[in-house]
Amino acid sequence: MAASANDVPQAPARPEPAGGGQRLIALLIDWILCLLVASLYASPYRASWPPVVLLIVVNTVFIGVFAQTPGMRLTRLRCVSYADGGAIGVLRGLYRAVLLALLIPALIADGEGRGLHDRAAGSIVVRSPSAR
Repeated sequence: MAASANDVPQAPARPEPAGGGQRLIALLIDWILCLLVASLYASPYRASWPPVVLLIVVNTVFIGVFAQTPGMRLTRLRCVSYADGGAIGVLRGLYRAVLLALLIPALIADGEGRGLHDRAAGSIVVRSPSAR
C-alpha cells in the first residue's frame, strides 16, 4: 500500500516566542523575590552579590528542571529546548543563568527574541500552552 501525501508526518509547529515585555515582567518578579529572600540573610547595603547568586541558583534549578521560574509561571512563560521543546536540564540552565546575570547577553536578541544567553544554552522562551 503506497503512502499518500497526507500520510507523511508533519513536524510539530514551533511554539510562538514570548514577547519582550512579558519576559521582562517575569524577570522583575524573580528579581524582587530574590531580593526579598536574600535580605533575610544579607544586607543589600553591605553586599550586593547575594541576590545575584540567588537569581542564578533559582534560574538554574527552576528552568533546568521545571522549564520555568516562579516569575515565568506567573506570566505564563516557559523556557524550553530550542531543538525539541523539552526542559533544558540543570547544566544548560546554569550556563543560561550565568549569562543572564551578566545582563548584556540578554539585551542582544535575534528575530525570535532569543538573547545570546538563550542561543548559547540552546533554549527559547515561549508562551505556556495554557496561555493561549
